[in-house]
Amino acid sequence: MPSAPSVFGNVHLGYIVIESQKFAEWRRFGKDAIGMHLDEVSPDVIRFRLDDHQARFIIVRGPAEDVVALGWELDDHESFDEIVGRVVNRGVPTVDGTDDDAAVRGVERLIRFPGPNGLAQEIFTRAMRTDQPLAMTTRGGFVTGASGMGHVAITSTKPHQMRGYYNTVFDARLTDYIDETINGARLKIRFLRVNERHHSIAIANVRGLPVNPIRTRVQHLNIEVATLDDMTQAYQRVKQLGFGMALSVGQHTNDKELSFYALTPSGFEWEVGWNPIVVDERTWEPSTHQGISIWGHTPEGETIIGKLDQFRRAAQSLRSAEDMVPALAGVGIADS
Repeated sequence: MPSAPSVFGNVHLGYIVIESQKFAEWRRFGKDAIGMHLDEVSPDVIRFRLDDHQARFIIVRGPAEDVVALGWELDDHESFDEIVGRVVNRGVPTVDGTDDDAAVRGVERLIRFPGPNGLAQEIFTRAMRTDQPLAMTTRGGFVTGASGMGHVAITSTKPHQMRGYYNTVFDARLTDYIDETINGARLKIRFLRVNERHHSIAIANVRGLPVNPIRTRVQHLNIEVATLDDMTQAYQRVKQLGFGMALSVGQHTNDKELSFYALTPSGFEWEVGWNPIVVDERTWEPSTHQGISIWGHTPEGETIIGKLDQFRRAAQSLRSAEDMVPALAGVGIADS
């Protein structure tokens, strides 16, 4: 039988949906601190723009204080139908987004299906564009385009299954690993790409712990600015406006991105980065890097490292199931 067509390269992280009650804080954080364009859609919806897409980050009113959905843009209807077929043929239900859902997200049509850790996955083929000028603090703007709009990092007690999910659904490829040692325990992070961006999904292995120590569905999300000045000035605004800072400016070992990590009003972290490397598919081979950072990224508040250690010491007896959507978790994904 012929192999299924690959959708790799036709998939781009298009938007992120966040549920929160803290609209006033999110307005200050997104517009004044990070520097994005703010649109007031309704009393229950605000949106942030990075470019000519109507929506890149959507804040909807609700109690979760968490990311609740990832929106993936597909280049063509063939890729869209291929992904829907993969999901449906494995017995996983899909739901058509309503007209209101599509309008809020700034897309023409979307389909939703379950993802690991209760993080809904949404796919669409066409984003609605706007010619309304951007009112942003960042002068150089944000890097989106063929690379998508950034990445998300997720902690998991079942990293193989989570990697299998994104491989099964989106043909994600392994870019590299980072090994980090925390109080004698090894933490392996897998970086997955779906296009030229070094990674759109990072999966931190916390299998040595009895349950996932991170309350939120994502540990952090990332956006990329076009200039170094925009990154450093955003760092200064975050501190001046009184928002928490998790990690100071530093440089990563694997993608070489310079970045900092701020604490969002909902409790997960927000990375603003500059100048990560772009993967060349002709020559790239996965490798393993020792440690998260070459320099910097000094803890300034509660970080994932502190949370992991605190959890290790205080909650060894807890148990919790982690939903991996087994039908989509894939087989044969084995790595060290």
